Amino acid sequence: VQLQASGGGLVQAGGSLRLSCTASGSDFDINRMVWYRQAPGKSRELVAAITKSGYTNSIDSVKGRFTISRENTKNTVYLQMTSLKPEDTATYYCYAEGIVVQQYKYLEVWGQGTQVTVSS
Repeated sequence: VQLQASGGGLVQAGGSLRLSCTASGSDFDINRMVWYRQAPGKSRELVAAITKSGYTNSIDSVKGRFTISRENTKNTVYLQMTSLKPEDTATYYCYAEGIVVQQYKYLEVWGQGTQVTVSS
């Protein structure tokens, strides 16, 4: 199982970007999908998470600006980012945890990072 993230880029402050992350493997029954970010010199932080049933949570600094959503049939999670600020600049990582059904095995998977740069 692999996660493939995309959608990062360079944007001016106030602009928008949408990140996508798709898990390969139809046998992977994903419970929770999460977006993390890591800025230079800082530790990785959870940005937003969503469960299979659609329950979401996010950090206060992005509430009202970022929206996490997912398409379970496509094993894909999105992060719609609006009103971007320079402090949102970071490498964004997706994460998924769930069960590989045929193996009945719990699995945690990280995607490669995608860079988001917000210029002032």
